[in-house]
Amino acid sequence: MARWMGLPAVAALALTACVTINVYFPAAEAKEAAREFVENVIGDQAPATETPPASVPGGGMAQTSTRFDPWMLIGIGSAQAQAPDISIRTRAIQAIQSRMEQRFNGTLRPHFDSGALGFGGNGMIVVRDASQLPIKDRVAVNSAVADDNRDRQAVYREIAVANGHPEWESQIRDVFARQWIASARPGWWYQQGGSWTQK
Repeated sequence: MARWMGLPAVAALALTACVTINVYFPAAEAKEAAREFVENVIGDQAPATETPPASVPGGGMAQTSTRFDPWMLIGIGSAQAQAPDISIRTRAIQAIQSRMEQRFNGTLRPHFDSGALGFGGNGMIVVRDASQLPIKDRVAVNSAVADDNRDRQAVYREIAVANGHPEWESQIRDVFARQWIASARPGWWYQQGGSWTQK
């Protein structure tokens, strides 16, 4: 009889172990947030065609558990998390976006047009061809590129943190890297697989 007394505790532990919380990276929402952010920074007119994005690991679809959830029997319900929207409307994110927009339209855009600058495959700006930079502009452009890359790293981190998932930073960076390329205007350069391509 004593051996049956521990059964309720074991059963409760087993029930607790079956509750799952599935939080997946919302790729579609991240892509839309990246598109909005990038188009605000680049301004001007959106490109007529987009470069098709590479697939995101996990496919952006909910990874739902097919295991039986015993809590549903007693009315507690499932603890599965819903897909969050990706918010880019915090003060910190908006401040970074504003700086990037001013810098892009004030210093960087002409050098994307000339081919001196390009979008790296990692979501950063790269000085692709320094010979296309007038000597008098080189220090200012290099400084602007460094400042912009710092802001890019900061915004990818800030978006992940603002959405409650700092572990998403690398996935957000990947989504944004593809979006910078997709939003590149005709004639601009971008890096893919280590080689440069002109849009």
